[in-house]
This record gives sequence, C-alpha cells and structure tokens, in this order.
Amino acid sequence: MTERRVLAFRVQRQGLHRRAPRGSLVRVLSAMAGAQAQIESAAGAALAARVTGLDAAAVAAAVWQTRRVAKAAAMRRTLHLLPSDDLAMFVRGTAGRADKEIRWMRNRGVAAPDLRQALEATLAVLDRPLTRLELAERVGEALARPLRWRAGGGWGSSRKIPCVPVGPIDTPSSYLLDLAGAEGVVCHGPRRGNQPTFVRADAWLEGWQDLPRDRAEDRLLRRYLRAFGPATLRDFVAWTGMRASDAQAVWERSRPELLAVGVDGWTGWIVAEDREALLEAELTRPSVRLLPYFDGYVLGHADRRAIVPPEHMHDVYRKQGWVAPVLLVDGRVRGTWSQEGKGRRLLLKVAPFGRLPKKVTRAIEREAEALARFTAHDEVEVVAS
Repeated sequence: MTERRVLAFRVQRQGLHRRAPRGSLVRVLSAMAGAQAQIESAAGAALAARVTGLDAAAVAAAVWQTRRVAKAAAMRRTLHLLPSDDLAMFVRGTAGRADKEIRWMRNRGVAAPDLRQALEATLAVLDRPLTRLELAERVGEALARPLRWRAGGGWGSSRKIPCVPVGPIDTPSSYLLDLAGAEGVVCHGPRRGNQPTFVRADAWLEGWQDLPRDRAEDRLLRRYLRAFGPATLRDFVAWTGMRASDAQAVWERSRPELLAVGVDGWTGWIVAEDREALLEAELTRPSVRLLPYFDGYVLGHADRRAIVPPEHMHDVYRKQGWVAPVLLVDGRVRGTWSQEGKGRRLLLKVAPFGRLPKKVTRAIEREAEALARFTAHDEVEVVAS
C-alpha cells in the first residue's frame, strides 16, 4: 500500500476531505475519535474544519444543552469533547492511567481502607456539578476531615489549592478526581464564572450506559484504528497514554479482528473490515484544511514523519507540549498559521513550509472564510508570513 493511499484513507475517515452536513456534529466527533479540548475553542474549530457551517454556539449547545457531547479527561489524560453515547468507551478505555495514582498513594503510606473510603466519598458527592473547592468541602465533610490549603497551583504558581487529608497526604481535589477515574466516570458540568465543575456521568447524561474496562479498551482500539489506521501498537500507546503492557494486552485480545498492511517499507494494522475502504481510498480533489491547536489528526501517531516534514517537527510540536495550528494539504502538514482578531475582522497569518500551488492558496482563502464564520468575524484577510 502506498503512503499516499494511507493518507487519503485517514483524511477521509477524519472528515477532512469533504465537510459533513451541519447536523452531523456528533457523528463526525465519533469518527474522528474525539476532539482535544484543553483549549475549548480549538475543539470547536476542529469540528468546524469537518462540519459545514458550524459555529461556536452549536458546539456549546451540544455540550451544555442537549448534552449529546460531553467534556471529560480521556486520552493522554487531556480534556476532550466526546460523544456522550461513547463516553464510557473513551474514559473507561483509558482508565488504566488511574492505577498509577492509586499505587502512588499506597506507596506513600495511605492504607487501602482510607483510600477506598476517599474514592467512595468522592464519587458519592459528585451526584451534582461541583467546583474543586466544593468537592473538597463535601468530601471533607463525608470523611469528617478538616479542609486544608497548600501551595500548588502549577507552573510555578503560589496559588493555594483546597485539599482533603487522606491518610498522611493532603490530597488536592484535582487529584481526587484523578483517583476517582479508577472507579467511576466523571465529566465536566457547566462552568460557574471562571470555575469548571465536575459531575458523575450517570448523574449528568440521560440514558447513561457504562462499560467494563476490558470491553471499553477493545472498542477503543477499534475506534482508534478506524480513525487513524494503518497504525502500530506504538502509535496506539502514544495516542491513548496507556502503559505499553496494558496496550499490548488489548492489542492481543483484538488481533483476530486486525489486518496487517505493508506501507512503503513499514507495517501497520487496520480493522479487517476496513480493507476495501483502504484499497479504494483516493483524494479526488485537493484536500486543504486549517487545523487548530491540538487537532487530533496530528496527534494520532508516535511516528509523524508521514505527515510532518522532519525538518519542521519543531515548528508543529513545540515546547511544553504545545501543538501548533497547521495547514493540511492532502493529509500532509504544509505550514502553520496564527490568527488575530481586529474588531469584526480576522487577520490570518499563514507560514507555509515552501511554495504552494495557486489552487492551494485559493483553497486557503476559502478555509479562512469558514474559520471567520466560526469565530463570528465579518471579514478575513490572509497574509503569508
């Protein structure tokens, strides 16, 4: 199989060849295996690159009004927008990460009964949306422990954060949420001012259906390969943030359903039933997209040389984990971009990695107009930098 056909397959599966109708938001989010939402506006822009005429209000309505989309920590312990019907698959399927937190607490002298009591109390009080402070207060009340404060805002901050004593450790409420991931599924509730809230999925989502972890892991591997295949076990580890041994176990359970594919000297795997779709994958016209910060397409693999020129890796994958907005042409990154709002006007600065054909520059202008509509700007100017 040629690399070009593989990229065509991935672009089509990611919804980056032809935009889907506006009402397809949830279906597209499912097909692309979630949208990273550390920057929530970037998650919306990722969807707008795949869905016709999408605006920020439609994304917000899907999360906070109809609740067909949920915001939760999943792959790589990062926030994602995820289809609510699949939330158990994404969260339970990556829940092995919480085992590390449990071991850390136990290795520092927290007795198993104390840890179990804290986990049960945390999940019990999350029957309604709570801020981090409210969570610490209610868990402290349930455990009859005093609320404590300590410095630990992160990134060198001296900000005080609320903690609950669990054994000998003053445990921040954010860490209680991480620990709770070993037992339950927690998602974000509506913000209160500038504060996020957290709530159990079964108390927030209508028709909630849970999954055992092993079944969630198996389904997650299939979803990953359908969106990002052909891919390797190493790719799956990088995308999920799983321990390699845990991912290997999932892979081995699913191996009878997988098909090996030779791609220009390396071997990847797909779900066997996708064989014909891969064989027929083709880009019938130029595929040009402006993908935002942390777009899933550029986070799906450990080896990214097929999509990003090696000499430009540091332009895309930057310090402190930042992933730049990119210009995607036929499945390959051909530049980066930035935006600046000037009243009702949007200034888009594109930094291509080389000379671009006229048909691509014309397509960039069309994509810039779509981005301006999503960001509620009336005009857009594109500048090559």
